[in-house]
Amino acid sequence: MQNPKVTLLLLVAVAYTTLASAQQVADTLFNPEIVRPAYAKAQGPAVLIDEAHSNFHTVKGRFKPFARVLEKDGYVVGGFSQPFTNEGLTAAKILVIANALHPDNGENWSLPTPSAFTDAEIEALNAWVKKGGALFLIADHMPFPGAAEKLAASFGFRFLNGFAMKKKAGKDLFTPGKGLMTNALTNGRDKTEKIASLQTFTGQAFEIPQNATPVVVLSSDYEIKLPQTAWEFEKNTQVVSAENLVQGAYMKYGAGRVVVFGEAAMFTAQLQRGKNKMGMNAPSASQNAQFLLNTIHWLDGIIK
Repeated sequence: MQNPKVTLLLLVAVAYTTLASAQQVADTLFNPEIVRPAYAKAQGPAVLIDEAHSNFHTVKGRFKPFARVLEKDGYVVGGFSQPFTNEGLTAAKILVIANALHPDNGENWSLPTPSAFTDAEIEALNAWVKKGGALFLIADHMPFPGAAEKLAASFGFRFLNGFAMKKKAGKDLFTPGKGLMTNALTNGRDKTEKIASLQTFTGQAFEIPQNATPVVVLSSDYEIKLPQTAWEFEKNTQVVSAENLVQGAYMKYGAGRVVVFGEAAMFTAQLQRGKNKMGMNAPSASQNAQFLLNTIHWLDGIIK
């Protein structure tokens, strides 16, 4: 017979997951103007968004605003609903993986958090990027870092399966000199695309390989909480410093390119509890949409 306490904990975990899913929906009214599209309508490369790994964000779901921004920039955006293979990946110029999960964690955001990807898929992804593919890997707060940990490690990144949180209340706003680095992704194609402010929405933080360039670097104002179940922080929850950990970075990998971020909401537009704007639609995140475009342009090779 199953331990009643364990059963109760599982029910609580499922309830938290269901509540989180219900509270966050795509803001379908978000429709920013793209002043200088990279391509004419539907004339750009294919950007495929992973939908084969119990993803919390999908092209017709919570990442619909993400897709809309890229489509207005001329890209052809679609879902990718098959396991990663050498042959299948040839369909994409840019592959986006946003908040993948192992099926066991689909409705249970508690430890353990097995890999969402098989070893064969990870090997195929590495080979595809080395040959010139462009990967945009996004893994938000726990349990998503656990699900993507092996994939990230194959490129040299070390995920922490927790929550990157400010010690004191306040928005996660980053500016030059205060966590936001100056580089190709923040400079854009010219001065009109330069990012002066970028907002994230909790997420995780990670360590990067030596050849990666950081975009957002956390200070001692942040800490990483490592709970057993998402959003359940107790007195004995492990906490480590987030100082000098990174929430976004990019690098070249063989003939290809990789961008890794530890937060997903910043790249879409959502409504929380039906009214609170979270993501590119938030007034305090007015440059997030341009940063998304800069990121895709770098992955595409438009930005060198």
